[in-house]
Amino acid sequence: MHISLSNLAFKTPQLFPLHQPIYPPKPLHHQVSTQSHVNVLKGSGYLSEISKKIDNEEQYRIARSQVNRKVLDLEGYSIEGLSVGGQETCIIIPEFKCNFDIGRCPSRAINQNFLFITHAHLDHIGGLPMYVASRGLFNLKPPIVFVPPCIKEDVEKLLDIHRTMGQVELNAEVVALDVGETYEIRNNLVVRPFKTQHVIPSQGYVVYSIRKKLRKQYAHLNGKQIEKLKKAGAEITDTILSPEVAFTGDTTPDFMLDPCNSDALRAKILITEATFLDDSFSIDHARQRGHTHLFEIIANAEWIRNKAVLLTHFSPRYTIEDIRQAASKLQSRLSAKVVPLTEGFKSMYT
Repeated sequence: MHISLSNLAFKTPQLFPLHQPIYPPKPLHHQVSTQSHVNVLKGSGYLSEISKKIDNEEQYRIARSQVNRKVLDLEGYSIEGLSVGGQETCIIIPEFKCNFDIGRCPSRAINQNFLFITHAHLDHIGGLPMYVASRGLFNLKPPIVFVPPCIKEDVEKLLDIHRTMGQVELNAEVVALDVGETYEIRNNLVVRPFKTQHVIPSQGYVVYSIRKKLRKQYAHLNGKQIEKLKKAGAEITDTILSPEVAFTGDTTPDFMLDPCNSDALRAKILITEATFLDDSFSIDHARQRGHTHLFEIIANAEWIRNKAVLLTHFSPRYTIEDIRQAASKLQSRLSAKVVPLTEGFKSMYT
């Protein structure tokens, strides 16, 4: 099922409406003396030095932000964001121009056109109004926000409440996308939700690339013969969907045992949660809260056919060293590359 895109009327929100016009200052009576004072400053190089300082500080700020920006290169994709259990989760994939969940709306998520919400817990959806408002503030086109159908009405109410309270325009297209449906986000890319198990309604998403492949019965033909068939209206290619990235959001590991979710387990990259990592908390403790224990991922390792697994959503009680040690245990059971997303966590040495 294809859901058509629609362009909404868009107007830059007036976040700070001015009730009174701002008039230019009245000219001073001693304009000549003031001007001469400015010329003295210019001549001394004082203002130019200030300008240089400002430019240098801005360049330093930009450079520093790039240094601090942690980007993971996995299977040809640049993945960034942060995911701390109970606090915030937002995974950003610039190649798709999309975010998976929005957390508290990290600044680098604002430039992404598409947002896929897995469920309605605040650490996954809390930044939605800020995401929509910020795109309007920067004159970016309204985003398309995909949600489980059961929360679409409430998401629209949430945006309406912020429109009323802030007296701002929040332009976004909210799309209810159900398990089994397909949405084309560009001509070579589609997305499909899959079923997950959390304590409230939830779903994951698989992003597929699309390519055309010549049918086997025409493989022996030359270019002219193939062109002739195309002109005659023959369908000479098959459409091939290749799962590229799967994102689970919060879930128990039961999604791995559902045959309908096989594409999530054979995508190039699986982004999944591992809230609990050691025997300080039992598997039952994790399941009662709708989460995954690392021990269960290890137990189900035989079903994982991905080339890379990005582990997310660790409990904030863990340190970077705890997380890396736990990830190495899973790595020993998988041929896939296992990478933990540790941004937002502290080292035991700090």
